[in-house]
Amino acid sequence: MTGAVGHIKTADAISSETKPKAGKKTLFNAPAHALRGIASLMVFFAHLLGGTAEHIYAADTVYVQLIQAPWNFGRWGVELFFVISGFVILPSVKRYAPKDFAVRRFFRLYPLFAVLTFIFIALNWATNEYPEMNTWTAIISGILFLNLFTGTEQLTPNAWSLTYEVIFYVLACLLFHFSFRTRQWLWSAVMVVAAIAFVVTFPIAIYFLFGVIIRLMYDRELFVLPKYARPLELLCLGICILCASAQHFGYKHEDLANPLAPLTMVFTACYFYFAIIPNSLTGRILGNRFFSYLGTVSYSLYLVHPYTYFAVRGLFVKFELFSDDWLSSMALFFLVTTPITLAITHAVHKCVELWPYEWFFKQRIYRKPETQEQLA
Repeated sequence: MTGAVGHIKTADAISSETKPKAGKKTLFNAPAHALRGIASLMVFFAHLLGGTAEHIYAADTVYVQLIQAPWNFGRWGVELFFVISGFVILPSVKRYAPKDFAVRRFFRLYPLFAVLTFIFIALNWATNEYPEMNTWTAIISGILFLNLFTGTEQLTPNAWSLTYEVIFYVLACLLFHFSFRTRQWLWSAVMVVAAIAFVVTFPIAIYFLFGVIIRLMYDRELFVLPKYARPLELLCLGICILCASAQHFGYKHEDLANPLAPLTMVFTACYFYFAIIPNSLTGRILGNRFFSYLGTVSYSLYLVHPYTYFAVRGLFVKFELFSDDWLSSMALFFLVTTPITLAITHAVHKCVELWPYEWFFKQRIYRKPETQEQLA
């Protein structure tokens, strides 16, 4: 799957960015930014439900069956993340040469990833909770985002999606550089073959491709069926909810034989397209400071919440707060875990996610709306 607040804009400012001003392109799209926060929150809540279904109420068949659909749907947030990544990364690919692009991506992604990864390594080294990840091959592969090639797991929880993101960044950057900036056709062909191999080997990467296509359409203001945009937006979202709730896919090749998998992929792209065009329902609903803030801290929330979830779950187990009355127990679990997670997310976002980038580049990540760079 695939994500901050330097400045938190007012709701009016966010709304004004949803529709590009005449004659002036804007790189920032408020609905896409807010949807990143929604996607991160979905994954967070999915882990609260799914984690307790696996570790606390596994013997309660009623609970396990009841939460299956929302658990599946919450995990769909990662696929939505990937579409957003494809959408927001293209302006950066166009703006920066490969070296500058790599440095900026490094300082946007790696400091937070590294801190949480080394916390995981230390904890796992001490407890050996996951022995298969306690090897030098797994550790080095995880740190260098090579785990897909070595067949090992990513280390810090949720970071599996970052490996796909990083591979996508590399391919997108080099493909654009060789094809449009330097016009080195041999290297361009090599990158095309590599990109095709990436998508064929890992079908989940199609979500990135959809995001790029939607970005190209958006930049050229190719708004299809604007008269029916809102009904189609609701229809596509409804189909996404039905398909994503019915089953969770790992997007292996065998998964694509199930019609729900390609349907989920196509309608995720369709919904996102209608959500980010001017005057969308999504833009109106999410066009306020709260959802803008969620989008801003989404990367930190995505990586931090497994740790807070695990810690709070441990406390609930220790003090026997998970009772047979799972409805009240889970309500309390949500009420306790959510504010703790958001508070820690805010601190981590400020100190670990933002600070290295802003210290190195001597500029805030979020600057003028027309030049604002969104984290993919």
